Order: sequence, then C-alpha cells, then structure tokens
Amino acid sequence: MRADSEKNISEKLWRYFLNIFNVVLIAVPFALCWYWCYADTIYIPFFHWGNVVLIILYAFIYFTICKLYSGFNVSIVRISELVYSQLLSILVTDIITYIIILLLSYRFASAWELAVLFVVQSVLAVLWSLFANKSFFRNNKPMKTVVVWDERKSVEELIKEYRLDKRFEVAGTYHIDECIGDIGRTLGNAEAVFLCGIHSRERNMIVKYCIDTDIKMFVIPGVGDVIMSSAKPLHILHLPIMSLERYDPSPEYLFIKRAADIIISGIALAVLSPLMLVTAVFIKRDGGTVFYKQKRLTKNRREFDIIKFRTMRMDAEKDGIARLSTGADDDRVTKVGKVLRKFRIDELPQLICVFLGTMSLVGPRPERPEIAKQYEEETPEFAFRLQAKAGLTGFAQVYGKYNTTPYDKLLMDLQYIARPSLVEDTKLLFATIKILFMPESTEGVAEGQITASQKKVR
Repeated sequence: MRADSEKNISEKLWRYFLNIFNVVLIAVPFALCWYWCYADTIYIPFFHWGNVVLIILYAFIYFTICKLYSGFNVSIVRISELVYSQLLSILVTDIITYIIILLLSYRFASAWELAVLFVVQSVLAVLWSLFANKSFFRNNKPMKTVVVWDERKSVEELIKEYRLDKRFEVAGTYHIDECIGDIGRTLGNAEAVFLCGIHSRERNMIVKYCIDTDIKMFVIPGVGDVIMSSAKPLHILHLPIMSLERYDPSPEYLFIKRAADIIISGIALAVLSPLMLVTAVFIKRDGGTVFYKQKRLTKNRREFDIIKFRTMRMDAEKDGIARLSTGADDDRVTKVGKVLRKFRIDELPQLICVFLGTMSLVGPRPERPEIAKQYEEETPEFAFRLQAKAGLTGFAQVYGKYNTTPYDKLLMDLQYIARPSLVEDTKLLFATIKILFMPESTEGVAEGQITASQKKVR
C-alpha cells in the first residue's frame, strides 16, 4: 500500500511537471511576440510589471481552456485527441488575446503576427504531446485493473476501443456474485477497479475495501447516484442530513442565464446571417423547403417547434414513423444535407428558438415526443431530463456521442441538472467548440436502433 501511494505521488508530480512545462512552452513565444509586436501599440504602454501581468494572464487563460479541453490528460487521452485539444486551446486563447489587444491598442492591431505565433505554438504543442505521451507511459506502467459488473459488462471492450489499454491492464472481469463472496481474492493485487452497475449494498462493501487497501476506483453511477450528487448537506436534529428536491435553480441564475441566451444568440444570429442566407439558397436550389420544423419536448413536457435547416428529403418520414438518423449512411439525407450536418450548420436556426426563449443555449437536448415515449417505456427515469429547459448543447452532447444510449444520455443530463451554475454553463459552451469537428459526436445509430437495441444498461 505504501509503494502504491509513493507511485501515485510520483505520477502526480510528473503530471504537474508536464503541465507546467506545457504552459511555459506556449506562453514564452507569446511573451516574445507581445514585446516585439504589440507592447508599443497600446494607448498607455505598460511598465515592466504590467507586461508581466499580461503574460501571466495569457498563461492563465491558456491553462484554463486547455484543462477544459482535456489538453493535459496525457494518461487517458489518445495522442491525436491530445494534439487536437492543444491546438484548439491555443487557437481560442490567441483569439481571446487578440480581442484584448484590439481593445488596448490606439490603432488597428495586425493579426498577422499572432497567426505566425499560432503556427510556432502549434509545432511546440505537437512536440510536447509526443514527448509527454512517450515519457509518461515510459515512467508509468499500465494499472492492473479489475472490472466488477452486474448489469453492464462492456467496460473491458470500451477500454480497448478507446485505446486506454496503455493506462489500464485488465487483469480480470467478475460478476458481482463472484466478487462479493471473497473480495480480497478477486481484487487481488489490483491497482484500479471499475464498478459497473453495482447496487448500493454490494458496492459499498467493495468501496470500503478499496479505500482501506488504497485501490483506485472508477464507478459508473446509476440514476439514483447522480440524483444524490445534488443533495445539500444540512445539520439538523444533531444528525448529518442530505436534502434533496426537484430541479429548482435560484431566480438570479435563471435571470442571468436568460439574459445571456438573448445576448449571445442575438450576436450569433447577426454574425452568422450571411452564412445562413447562403445555406438557404443552396437548400432551395436542391428542392423543397429551407427550414424543417419538428415538435420537441422541453421543461415539464411542454411541446415546442424546433427549427433546423432541412437536411433530408421532403418525404423522409412519409410513413409517419419517427426514426433516428443512421449518420452518413442514411439515404434520406441530401447531398447538401450531408455537408450541413458535417459542419453542424443545420443546427444554426435553433439560435432563433434560443432568442425567442423556447430553448436555452445550455440544457438537455430536446427529444421528439414519439421517441421520448419509446425511451420511457424502457427507462421510465428518462422523463427526469424534462426538469430543465431544453438546450442547444449540453452534457450529453459534449461528453457523449449521437449514438450514446438513452440511459447514458440521461445520466449525463442529470449530472448537469444536479448542479446548475453559470460556471458550468460557460464551461459547456466552450467545451462545445471542441466537439464541432469531431466525427464521433455525429455518428448515427444502427438501422432501427430506437428501443430494443438501446435498452438501458446500468
């Protein structure tokens, strides 16, 4: 146990070193660019410490965004995604910094220098990603891992699918009935344990054992677990008590959230209007109507019309049966529609819904009443998503995929509903940028995959 603790400390120190090294590696070129190209262009030039503060601010913004985009997660992120996260973090940070420079400058500041800076930083980020990945796994062998399951058995396959076998070496997979009889034997010398769909009584026994023996745990929660995460601690009756209630955010949160929806969607509609106009022309030339309206569910099961650019044939559902898209292989999608879906342009008219108040920027994605009904037949708790107003983006969109099972989407959306905050909304908005061009988030579902093949797996 002591050796495991020392290993964890060593791993954490190496991570801190890699993170700090990365921030310095990106901030130093910016510092040089600032001193050489922009420091003398502002209204009132900074003294020495003013320049230092600006560079520290740049480093802080980059660190925050990179952490949000998992740009430091060397141990669990593939190199390709690590590089993508790094480059996107640099791009967003440089854009924010350029806006700050424009506000400070007495003349229009050229973006050419920052463009060159981005190229230099990108090369450094790629080199860092390769070095960090290689050095981390050279110094840290895969963790001996045991999977304990009850109603969900696919974790071992997921570890292989997401190429996490460099991080987790699955030494055994046990049904809970095999494990609970002799926990010490089944967990053996495990350094990590995945608990998948285990009911609370048995899970608590394993959790206590893992805490006592310093084994790291990864728990896939159930609906009740996620709901409990919203509990507020109280101290009454001289007892520790957890208070739970239905989604009920503060009035000030709802006011600021609505104001942000109006301002951001209004600006976005104004800026994107030329793109939307061109899109409308191409769709019209392809034949049929430009927009597609569809009934969706929002807070407290209220129905509203969602607006999208039409990407399917006019007779896509001529038989009246609601079907989910099967992605790139869906023959109902038009040629123009495939392009619109690939770059998410078909979603832009939903900004009108946000501006009018029928949707929010952040919240559970709205489902069609027919499909929601089918999901609820398999998983009645799916209706819990309707505690909050539907959103343009949300937990399930950022951290899941289009074909993530309804039950897992429910868990993700309940995580958002459990702890509403402006900070979380802001994080999800920025995190949405990362998934815009990731194909995994737009994968379709298999033919006919609505109920039977998307049964809840806990």
